Amino acid sequence: GEQKEINIMSDISVFKSRTAQVNCTAEELYHFVSDIRNFKRFLPEDKFSDLSIEKESCSFTVSMMGKVEVSVSEKMEFSRVGFSGSAMQINEFSIVLDIRNGDNERSLADISVSAHLNPFLKMLAADPISRFLETLVAEMEKYNGWKDVSL
Repeated sequence: GEQKEINIMSDISVFKSRTAQVNCTAEELYHFVSDIRNFKRFLPEDKFSDLSIEKESCSFTVSMMGKVEVSVSEKMEFSRVGFSGSAMQINEFSIVLDIRNGDNERSLADISVSAHLNPFLKMLAADPISRFLETLVAEMEKYNGWKDVSL
């Protein structure tokens, strides 16, 4: 049955960000991103509705995509946090943050988005996902509130 596994793998598209230089330690970044409630401050209220947010899961409605659900799916202390989600009732996706310590109390983070996309959807999604990742990385580099976490 190896052939089958190869076919299953082939329709997963992976998009990777550049490495972000983040103004906090790997441990601080890990604690921040592993609690979804900390993301609420980044969600522009005018773009989302029906927001329900808990420590390890959230759901909201966004125009064009409908209901989006995201939950923490993987945690490796201070080095990785994974999220899985679904949008438009059909598309499942995952977002993984790989974290490591950099110099001078800073950390480095790489973000990857994986989704099952047919070739047509992959073509349509490539630019928006790349832009989303670049925006995410740029905002992470500007942000200075990493120590301010929900308790």
